Amino acid sequence: MKAIVLREHGGPEVLRAEELPTPEPGPGEVRVEIRAVALNHLDLWVRRGGPAFHLEYPHRLGADIAGVVDAVGPGVAIDVGTKTVVQPGLSCMRCQACLDGRDNLCRHYKLLGENTQGGYCEYIVVPATNIAPYPDRLDFAHAASGILTFMTAWQMVVHKARVQPGDTVLVHGAGSGIGVAAIQIAKLYGARVIATAGSDHKLTHAKEIGADSVINYKTADFAAECRSQTLKRGVDVVIEHVGGEVFEKSIKAVRNGGRIVTCGATAGFHPSIDLRHIFFRQLEVLGSTMGSKGDLLAVLAHISAGRLEPIVYEKLPLERAADAHRILEERSAFGKVVLEP
Repeated sequence: MKAIVLREHGGPEVLRAEELPTPEPGPGEVRVEIRAVALNHLDLWVRRGGPAFHLEYPHRLGADIAGVVDAVGPGVAIDVGTKTVVQPGLSCMRCQACLDGRDNLCRHYKLLGENTQGGYCEYIVVPATNIAPYPDRLDFAHAASGILTFMTAWQMVVHKARVQPGDTVLVHGAGSGIGVAAIQIAKLYGARVIATAGSDHKLTHAKEIGADSVINYKTADFAAECRSQTLKRGVDVVIEHVGGEVFEKSIKAVRNGGRIVTCGATAGFHPSIDLRHIFFRQLEVLGSTMGSKGDLLAVLAHISAGRLEPIVYEKLPLERAADAHRILEERSAFGKVVLEP
């Protein structure tokens, strides 16, 4: 099969086309013919390398997969030809966390394309438990764009932040996958949404998908703007995946007793925090990674009904994976960049 692999860390140029053996499904497994794989910033982090990544080369990136069931192993009652999206989290499905429906807390949790092989290829084999319902109203590119970031944002907004009707929610990075999903999910739960981005065209798109007001963080102090827009009270919730100075200023944007939920740190891992703001003002700072298999099913139900809408920025053939990475690194995209094998 065709595949795009990396054999070393580095820039986009380390992504290379190779021919690999087509995998065969074993007991309890399914082979999916991949029709679309959406990119995440995770792909960039793994490609660049770091102490957390211990890869088996040649390594394939890609967590967000949509395609068609091509073959099944013994004991699998799924029809060949079934359209599917793939749950990107792999877990033991036996421990207490998994059986409690919190499989993303499993000690053996792995993510496709991160610490196991991903979908930059034509075929992938996954456990049958990772086959999820396909949202029939969407093409493969849009279906692939509604997986990782939407389930991550679902856990952040619904479970961690506990957003309720009437809450004011600040969503950072409106053009990112997390931002696009969090804006829509917060609106679904009846919140008022303030969104930030670094360009006016992203802010225009943010309003089109539901943001009530927008702030260009390059030309305005978003913390001061949030205070102004809430009569100096502050927002109830911050959905944050930027880190660095953005995290620091988010503490000033949230009300006393408010919640800050973070799932990333694209702008820096070591913000400077005055802990007095945390305990005197009784803030909740909550970490979040991915979502459960059940969360993805909830997301897909809303996507199928048209209440949530994945956004595709650009589609490219698999062979142009390096170009797709460059688009993400330029931070010009609003929505997802998708590769099509």
